[in-house]
This record gives sequence, C-alpha cells and structure tokens, in this order.
Amino acid sequence: MPDEKKKVFDVESAASLVKELRGSFNAGKTKSYEWRIAQLKGIEKMIDEREKDIIEALHEDLSKPELEAFVSEVSMSKGACKLALKELGHWMKPEKAKTSMTTYPSSAEIVSEPLGVVLVISTWNYPFLLSIDPVIGAIAAGNAVVLKPSEIAPAISTLLSKLLEEYLDNSSIRVVEGAVAETTALLEQKWDKIFYTGSPRVGRIVMAAAAKHLTPVTLELGGKCPVVVDSNVNLQVAVRRIIAGKWACNNGQACIAPDYVITTKDFAPKLIDVLRHELEEFFGKNPIESEDMSRIVSVQHFKRLTRLLDEDEVSDKIIIGGQRDENQLKIAPTILVDVPEDTEIMKEEIFGPLLPILTVRTETFFRKPICY
Repeated sequence: MPDEKKKVFDVESAASLVKELRGSFNAGKTKSYEWRIAQLKGIEKMIDEREKDIIEALHEDLSKPELEAFVSEVSMSKGACKLALKELGHWMKPEKAKTSMTTYPSSAEIVSEPLGVVLVISTWNYPFLLSIDPVIGAIAAGNAVVLKPSEIAPAISTLLSKLLEEYLDNSSIRVVEGAVAETTALLEQKWDKIFYTGSPRVGRIVMAAAAKHLTPVTLELGGKCPVVVDSNVNLQVAVRRIIAGKWACNNGQACIAPDYVITTKDFAPKLIDVLRHELEEFFGKNPIESEDMSRIVSVQHFKRLTRLLDEDEVSDKIIIGGQRDENQLKIAPTILVDVPEDTEIMKEEIFGPLLPILTVRTETFFRKPICY
C-alpha cells in the first residue's frame, strides 16, 4: 500500500488546535500547582533520560561538539527546569498589596494568573534550549502551550515533537513542525501570548500578526554586538574570552557573540598577534577540520556569509582565516581589519565566524557613547 500523505497543517488545522487547547485551559486543567509540577518534572525526566538523543540531534543539525551542546543547551535547560520546580510555590503565592484610606478597612492582594494559550516560536542556533526554556516558563505560569520549533534545525524539531508527546500532557501542550506555511497558519490565530526568538525581519511579521488581535508579544532578537579592547587589559584573558564568545559559541551563530572589535591603530597589531596564537591553541592549524567547532547551519547561511566576505572592499581586508568548505558547511575563524562601515558586513548582524576589527586613532574614542 502507498504511504498515506502527511496531513497538511493549514489555517483550519491551527484554528482547531487552538480551540482544543483553549478548551483545556478554560476547564482549569493547566492552572493547578499539581499539573504544573507534573509537567515540569516530565521535562526534567525527559532531559535526563534522553540527553544522548538531544546531543546527537544537535550534532546532526549544527555539528555541535558534545561539550558545547551539554553546557549551552542541556545543562541550561536542566537549570531552568530545576529553578521553576524550586520556586513555583513562591511564584504562585498571592502577594499582599497596600490599600488606601478611602477603602478602609479593606485588604488586597496581587494574584498571578496565567494568560491562556501561548505560542512559542523557536529558533535554530540553540534549537533545544530556546524551545524548552520558554515552554518551561509558560507551563510554570499555568498556560497551555504550542511550540513551533525551527525547521532549519530539523533533527531537533522532530525530536522535540516526539519527546513532548511522550513526556508531557498532550491535551494542553503541543508541538507543530513545519516551515513558513505552518508558522503563517499559527500566526493567523488569536493567542494570549506569543514568544518569538529570531531575526528582526521575522520579528516584524510576528508583531504585525499579533497586533491584529492585540496579543502581547515577547521578541528576543539579535543585533550588532561590539567589543571594545583598550591597551590596559590582560590581553591573553581578553582574547580568550573573545574567542570563547565568538567561535566556541556555535561558531558565531549567537546573538550575544562579538560582532566586531574596536581598538586603536597602535594596539591592533598586538591584539591580532595574540588572536592568531590563541585561535591556533583553541582549534589547531586547520580549524575547518576541528571537532571543537560547530558548522554553519545551512547552505543558505553559508552562502550569505561568503557573500559578506566576497564583497568589494571586504575580501582584501582578511588577515586571518577566510578558508571555507561548502561541502562541510565550514568557514574558518576569519578576522578582517578596517572594513568600510558602509559594507554589508558592518550593516547587518554577521551571525557567523567573521570578526571585523575597526581601528581608531586614540583611546579617547572609547569614552564617547556608542549608539546603534
């Protein structure tokens, strides 16, 4: 028999899903302390029992080294879950509030209530952590939840769909896999809260969709993230921290990764020499072959980064790295000096292993406010 066609998830499917979860929420199922604790313990058990599967999926999607995957995704998710389990009773406890003389002898208290049915749209660079962490928060607050993982990290998306169905209450917590069409169908619905992690471009789309229903939104977006290095530093320590934050954190594919460095013209050669030495200490003479570095997530993002590198007035500014391997989706740690500020690499968030260094004449520049 031929395989049955996978059911299309469209606007009608999304509406039906939201209606089902809203029924569960309105029945009060998600509001009790016992339900919340049971779900949080289910997530804790899931992470403990399926840690190996999670780490393998992260390696499949991003070639994340095992240690990095554990530290930045597994352990942080465990920590969020343990905190919620520890503090839930305190968070749910009503807080006494003062009353005015005009209402004497009344008393008042602030009671935290769940919002209702929540949509979490996750991203691909930390696909497990940035899916589970907001789901933990939504559950702790007593909401019903729909999680939409990123299709750009398909192994984790599929694993999350399987694990949440196995470990959590499916009458109130669901996973919807898919890409633009499925996300669009979800955004057509009325939610009580939307939590989105990703790019400003998609953030605008999410905000516009939410505005139609006056839905509150949390947007966790990226941006340019400068690092200022002056001459009065322990240079080896500073450089190791830059390398750890840039290349050892998902190969620069993180919103908190250093996007570019500002230093003085006189100090730049010394900084570059130490960067060159420490990069070799971290990743060896041929970093593309290093097992301690994640790969670029997709061909599309690989081509975006190589386009930034190959732009006129940029390619000749490379002083370290620049090697690339499209078959492995690997780009070596690449440092550029004094690229023009009107080039694309300085206009958009780099989100990859490229690090421009901009030089200024004197350190008095550092005392001026930098606004972006």
